[in-house]
Amino acid sequence: MTRGGVDPDFPYLSEFERFRFPDPARIKGDIIAVGGNLSPGMLLSAYENGIFPWFNDDEPVVWQSPDPRFVLRPHNLHIPKSTEKILRRGIFNVRYNTAFEEVIQACAAVKREGQDGTWINPDMIAAYTDMRKLGYAYSAEAWREGKLAGGCYGLLLPPVFFGESMFTREDNASKIAFVSLARILFERGVRLIDCQVYTEHLARFGAVEIPRSEFLSELRMLFLR
Repeated sequence: MTRGGVDPDFPYLSEFERFRFPDPARIKGDIIAVGGNLSPGMLLSAYENGIFPWFNDDEPVVWQSPDPRFVLRPHNLHIPKSTEKILRRGIFNVRYNTAFEEVIQACAAVKREGQDGTWINPDMIAAYTDMRKLGYAYSAEAWREGKLAGGCYGLLLPPVFFGESMFTREDNASKIAFVSLARILFERGVRLIDCQVYTEHLARFGAVEIPRSEFLSELRMLFLR
């Protein structure tokens, strides 16, 4: 991986190796570190400590931990009646991990308000596709008439799911993919979904902002279980 500011000379870390990031609790601001690469060990080291990569294509890798943090807990999950009705009607067929690369490519192509481009550059796509092959990355996909209508993806480090991005090509498709994924994750013992930063879209489903300090403490307790 050599595009997007990723340092080709930084050591590649396998999924069994770790990098010691600065403790976000000791840093003011959202940026925790700059540089490195997106190898599996780097990504796992980051997420395990409440950090994730978020940077523009012309920048080095920027590792961030926002304050406040936006999270969804099982007891807060709220599915509006309109969304429940769409689920019952079966308009979309929801599948998991059948088109991960198509989902992340579609997320990269989404035009977002206030952003000139996307942080999901070719290095990010390659890195998270590798994480899918290793069994850490997951996608939820809403299909309609054989076509991918919407979806989302993220990393699963039980008992926490770290959401990354979503997209929609049809009204309500991303909503159905997300709530279906949230339901199945919570049913299987996930205790927290990290939604990173506030969006009105996910607030409708019960996600709330909490102080970063609270998020980090909760993360440490969950990973000790």
